[in-house]
Amino acid sequence: MPNSNLKIGLTLSGGGARGTAHIGVLKALLEGGIVPNRLVGVSSGAIVATLYAAGMQPDDMLKFVLESSMLRVIKFGIPLTGLTSLDYLKERLALKVPENSFEGLKYPLHIGITNLTTAQHELHNSGPLHDILAASCSIPFVFKPVEIGGYKYVDGGVIRNMPVEPLLHDTDFIIGSNLMPYGLLPPADISTVISVVWRTFELSIMSNTVPGMDLCDIMIEPSLLNDCNIFNFTKLQEMHDVGYEHTRARIPEILNAVALKRELLEAL
Repeated sequence: MPNSNLKIGLTLSGGGARGTAHIGVLKALLEGGIVPNRLVGVSSGAIVATLYAAGMQPDDMLKFVLESSMLRVIKFGIPLTGLTSLDYLKERLALKVPENSFEGLKYPLHIGITNLTTAQHELHNSGPLHDILAASCSIPFVFKPVEIGGYKYVDGGVIRNMPVEPLLHDTDFIIGSNLMPYGLLPPADISTVISVVWRTFELSIMSNTVPGMDLCDIMIEPSLLNDCNIFNFTKLQEMHDVGYEHTRARIPEILNAVALKRELLEAL
């Protein structure tokens, strides 16, 4: 295997329904012999990172996601702090990752979450896995904050949508998969207050992804994802295929970068 003796880090950004593109990215990487073995994830990226770290293969991940009823995830009620809880997500996760801890995972994993109480971004690799994952997926204005240890948490992407820090000193090569490409963003309808709020939030998420990009050896950013709304759960297969095809086309480039990094490390 091309990276059998290397520690390959993979950081997966948030991006709502676009998260299936991460599954396509992983599928292409594994087919190319590039096996990530250190993971960081935020929001939907944290879901994919967790399933992969637990030992699931991409095809099984996609099947699992497609079989999950997103109508049950987004159950509209009369909320005070968000539209709905993420209990169903935790129930589904428990089917594939029954041990509610990081210790039972196949690969080391960090999940990014935002502490509303302290206004800090936190990266967790221990603690109640299901709650931490749910917190990382708790998009403001959509889902209720998740309480952990007396603090209220929401989507890690609010402050840092693609953290890289845990990989800097524990890997030899870092791949970033960003679902929110900043360039070529299509025009938006900003005729209502809600659309202005959402566009502002979207731009904030995109911009806070940028700091992690320069720390990666390879960045994967399928620009076609900008055509897909992050709440469009009817295009999950299509977004998976976008991630897969984009990454598959870049496998020679990635393999070359991995080989160059190996040569550099061996020369030290």
